[in-house]
Amino acid sequence: MTTIRPLKQLRLRLTAWYLLTLCGIVLLLGGGLFVAIRRQYARQLDRSLHEATLELERAARIREQEVGTGAKVVDAVDELHVPDRTLYLLDSTGVPIKPGSADTWIRSAARVAAVEGSVDRERDSGHGEETLRLHAERFRLPSGATVVAVAVADKIELEDRYASLIAAFGAAAAVAIVLVAGGGWLLVRQSTAPIERSMAQMRRFMADAAHELRTPLTVLRAQAEVALQQSRSTPEYIRTLNTIDAESQRLARIVEDLLTLARADAGERPIERQRLFLDDVALDACEAARSVATAKGVTLTVETFEEAAVTADPELLRRLVIILLDNAVKFTPPGGTVRVGVTSERGEAVLRVTDTGIGIPADQLPHVFERFYRGDPARVRSDEGHGGPSGAGLGLSIAAWIASAHQGRVLIASEAGKGTTVTARFTTESVSLPGAESSS
Repeated sequence: MTTIRPLKQLRLRLTAWYLLTLCGIVLLLGGGLFVAIRRQYARQLDRSLHEATLELERAARIREQEVGTGAKVVDAVDELHVPDRTLYLLDSTGVPIKPGSADTWIRSAARVAAVEGSVDRERDSGHGEETLRLHAERFRLPSGATVVAVAVADKIELEDRYASLIAAFGAAAAVAIVLVAGGGWLLVRQSTAPIERSMAQMRRFMADAAHELRTPLTVLRAQAEVALQQSRSTPEYIRTLNTIDAESQRLARIVEDLLTLARADAGERPIERQRLFLDDVALDACEAARSVATAKGVTLTVETFEEAAVTADPELLRRLVIILLDNAVKFTPPGGTVRVGVTSERGEAVLRVTDTGIGIPADQLPHVFERFYRGDPARVRSDEGHGGPSGAGLGLSIAAWIASAHQGRVLIASEAGKGTTVTARFTTESVSLPGAESSS
């Protein structure tokens, strides 16, 4: 719960920031579109008013030519029918010709247009809102009289368009935000899933490490307490000290393995690069493991050994081979056989360790490289008396890391009850090791 709650809070925060960012983008985009479309509508309105005054001008000229006098030019206003536009004809002093009356602001605009040629104006309704817009255009009749044509439009038409635009954009934005909120939550969950898995693995690792360390510490404490309860003979003290020594070694191996993995995770383990031969390293490791195998009654056989040059850290490479040999001996019953071979195959140096042990069930194979994983309790039987591994389930994890650090890989094929074959493959060419420290 202490881990799940912060993860949920993290997801909520990420989703909130995601939505806030999206809303900001939508607002900026919507504001920009609104301003652009508003200007476009305003230009269209001004263009339509200008076209209306031109139509009125043409009609007035035609009407005067037909009648022969300016007295009937007023009929041009009645003849034109421009939807949602009010037309005026005024003289150069702002006096209305048709219709007979006009608002003061229209007459004022006509006088300015008579001087300047044209003018555009808007009228304030008195509440800070501009509701009407006009365009006034000066022109001269064939008779020589100067007349001003005025076209007026109600801006409510634009406001209705703005309202429709805002409503449509708002609905689309709301749907987009809802969809993105759902998609963002899913994306956040997917992005935090690796963190959740890492935290779960860390909790499991810490719990397993504590459990593995507690066992030898408990044995050490118990042996010491028993030895101190009363005086004992020298052989009894020797047995107690031997037990304490064995548990101390087991504890030291666990701590060393944990330190190795911690440094590997942090990238702090320097890797020395040397050109060496995998077959030599394997032969040396076999000699070291032979005494353990003999003590347990397991035959360690060295089979095909071909020269296979690799660029690697000699200490780490030897440790990998020892881990594979120790595991093979540990899980092979007395009378069984462990076979070791090194070959060179298609540019790769290949180490194979095959045993006739208890094998690994198919459902456990995908987990054998997990830290502290030991699978079936039948495979957890300790062989510390024979110098075997600690049984903490860290060996194959370390082996896999060593192989990966050398751009290699470890593969396992096994069948329960029939034995296991572990194959380690390395390139035979010189490789550049990431984070490695070169030595000459």
